[in-house]
Amino acid sequence: MNARRALVTGATGYIGSRLVPALLREGWTVRVLTRDGAKVKPRSWGEQVEVAQGSADDSEQLGAALEGVDVAYYLIHSMDGGGDFVERDRSMAKHFAEVAASRSVGRIVYLSGLYPPDEELSKHLGSRKEVEDTFLASPVPTAVLRAAVILGAGSASFEMLRHLTERLPVMIAPRWLQTRIQPIAIDDVVRYLVSVGDLPPEVNRGFDIGGEEVLTYREMIGRYAASSHLVQRRVRTVPVMTPGLASHWVGLVTPVPASIAKPLVGSLIHEVICKEHDIAEFVPDPDGGFVGFDEAVTEAQEGPQARALRGEVDPDLPARISAPDPEWAGATVFHDRHVGVVDTTADQVWAEVEQLGGEHGWHVPDIFWRTRGLLDRAVGGRGHPIHRDSGPLQPGMQVDSWVVEHVKHRTGFDEVMLRSRMRLPGEAILILTVEPGDEVGTTQLTQTARFTPSGLLGLGYWGAMWPAHTAAFAAMHRGLASAAEARQPA
Repeated sequence: MNARRALVTGATGYIGSRLVPALLREGWTVRVLTRDGAKVKPRSWGEQVEVAQGSADDSEQLGAALEGVDVAYYLIHSMDGGGDFVERDRSMAKHFAEVAASRSVGRIVYLSGLYPPDEELSKHLGSRKEVEDTFLASPVPTAVLRAAVILGAGSASFEMLRHLTERLPVMIAPRWLQTRIQPIAIDDVVRYLVSVGDLPPEVNRGFDIGGEEVLTYREMIGRYAASSHLVQRRVRTVPVMTPGLASHWVGLVTPVPASIAKPLVGSLIHEVICKEHDIAEFVPDPDGGFVGFDEAVTEAQEGPQARALRGEVDPDLPARISAPDPEWAGATVFHDRHVGVVDTTADQVWAEVEQLGGEHGWHVPDIFWRTRGLLDRAVGGRGHPIHRDSGPLQPGMQVDSWVVEHVKHRTGFDEVMLRSRMRLPGEAILILTVEPGDEVGTTQLTQTARFTPSGLLGLGYWGAMWPAHTAAFAAMHRGLASAAEARQPA
């Protein structure tokens, strides 16, 4: 018996990139429709799927992609600032439904937005409702899942919440912060998406989906701050801020593009709470309950940057990523990276890295570390003590004001990650990677400083210290390279 075949549109997007591996785990044969097949190959599941290269706008290409498909997941929307997204969504949904019917597709699954009945809807929610009405009126059985705020790193609505909370200890905000919302974690959304692919053919309807808690936006800000160990956020609401003005405010404060923030903000005037839970007739509630708000926030903070970092310091993990999110997704992380080729062996370079700190120093004028240590003591920190535990680098070792987090060795690859122990409005790490260069007898030395700011103070700290940090870390990279080249072979 042939495996069921699912077509996933938007497979390289936020929802699709999480849905594809979930379907594969459940034994589905997965085909993805993409304009650029090269974007699929780097994914961890890239070689496990059928790739249909083309556009959903092209009848011939879409028809070929839908041929022999049991379930088609429609995860396309036009909310990208490129013209009238309402008209584009309307046209694309109608076209998709017609081609799916002509290819005898067994079911369409569409992820829509949760909206209140009998209200004049925002453009965003109104467009989502129009798309679902188009599919439900088509000859192809359709399952529509209606969700409010999706909790997970990469979700635009969640990223807006994340950055507003992290960056503003005090905020003057619109009255929609009092609006009640029933959020749902991304893991529960994906579970529902996979499960409704098996609905019986006579089911043609929409379902409200949500977590167990109903919260106001203000309460979500407070809960996010508490889960992130931030000081209590103070929020004052004003009655005069229009959605357009509020979206520009969100665009200034957060990295979420204004073209995406505007329709999202416009939708927050609506109370979005599940009016029914009929989905439980077909998809049982999870045994352990739904993922709660606090748990979802914690998982989201282990988002794209954290996963990428673990891959960088742990070469045993797969190098390819599985959830490509927008650049503005995840916690804000600033980087200072220096890469250079050293004219000596990798062993010589690593030997110099092993000598960092203590009396050997950091290949930077002492005045920099002394000044930085004095500033740290002034705010109650430990300063920059000149002390280095003896022996080779290993986890837990103290190296002046740093502590070794990870050390990785494999053939042709050595890496160490150090975490700053100074009192900072955020988290600072330093990663040094040593690997053979392209030419025999040369070595590539990569030095990466990363800073994850905490709140507005952290952003201000990075901006104020950036010129000094850049100069110091550039000097450190040059000094390491020069010292390694001058080191005599053992």
